[in-house]
Amino acid sequence: MLNPVKTHQRHRRFAVGFALVIFLLLLSGAGRGEPADRVDETIQYLIGYVSGSGLTYIRNGNEYTPDEAAEHMSSKYQHFRNDIETPEEFIELCATRSLLTGKPYLVVDGQGKQRRTSEVLRGELAAYRTVANE
Repeated sequence: MLNPVKTHQRHRRFAVGFALVIFLLLLSGAGRGEPADRVDETIQYLIGYVSGSGLTYIRNGNEYTPDEAAEHMSSKYQHFRNDIETPEEFIELCATRSLLTGKPYLVVDGQGKQRRTSEVLRGELAAYRTVANE
């Protein structure tokens, strides 16, 4: 027959161990992929990249300077900050499309070539991470 005291002790040890593992995972930031301060640093880098890019940004059919585009993305970031846990989520929520019209954000380079802003920022994010991890 099972001893209820020993069974209770085993369950208690398991619960304490499980809680400790969860606490350590949360403390290490394992659920987020990157620590919050690192995410913000990366997002601020991307906004700075936009500001200094020299590209023309198109939002809802209108052209904007790099500074105007960066300011707009920064405003959206402040609005969605609590919903953003990764730089990829920043790009998706703040640099992919207009929330009002659904039209994609575009950039135009010096040769007149149009690309999606999200594509440009994903490429820059990959390059930034490569340099940051060296």
